[in-house]
Amino acid sequence: MNFADEWTQKEFLQNKIRLEKLGIKVLLIDTILSGIENMDTVLYNPHELAKEPEGSVFVFYCDSGKATLNRLSEYKKKFYKHHCISLKGGRGYWRRNMMLLEKDEL
Repeated sequence: MNFADEWTQKEFLQNKIRLEKLGIKVLLIDTILSGIENMDTVLYNPHELAKEPEGSVFVFYCDSGKATLNRLSEYKKKFYKHHCISLKGGRGYWRRNMMLLEKDEL
């Protein structure tokens, strides 16, 4: 699978649902020691992240999204068995009340 280098919050939420239905783990990685309210995040720990199943998707975030986007090539080299993405706008653009509503199937 090929993914874009950046995902917006909406893309993250949509892709998390879609990929986890396919059995692919999607993790939101905190690189600034500042969690996101109402969202499960994982602190950046290369040793522990390397233990995640191959093919997992790591979405890295910082305050603005710039630092994680700049370091994305470094993350991709370090976690070559995983997919690495930067959260566009970082924590600063995260809307804590944003949620996705699944369409009713008829």
